[in-house]
Amino acid sequence: MLDIGLDELVARQTFPQLTEQNCNPTSPATDDYNCAAWAAGTTDNWWWPSEWPCYWPSTAPLEVTLQAFVAAYATLGYLECENADLEDGIEKIAIYADAQQTPTHVARQLVNGKWTSKLGELKDIEHSTLQDIANGIYGSPAKLMKRSRHGP
Repeated sequence: MLDIGLDELVARQTFPQLTEQNCNPTSPATDDYNCAAWAAGTTDNWWWPSEWPCYWPSTAPLEVTLQAFVAAYATLGYLECENADLEDGIEKIAIYADAQQTPTHVARQLVNGKWTSKLGELKDIEHSTLQDIANGIYGSPAKLMKRSRHGP
């Protein structure tokens, strides 16, 4: 059984590509933070372009669009990039979107080339590729961004 905090049937419908072979839970479930905050490197609040209680950078548009997410992560030194390949000294994020190009999730690349995601109020996981959590509720990677691993 895939141990991410959902029963196996729901997990297979929600994340059809995720398996025990490509996923490793790395933290207990919590509602203290979400995927957008986790990708930004924080665990003390939710990041989402909505009114309080969520955090969102003040210079980024308060709307759930790819442009707003790009602007939010730009405040942390991220720039758009073309691929998800591992690069020495570079940290990458992937912004996922649904078929209407509405952002749904953000994942961050680890130094080993794998990815880390916070699954809503569920667990943080390490997954092998961006496609491991695609084609379910998160849609597909729509924007890639990168910055120096040493910050902006």
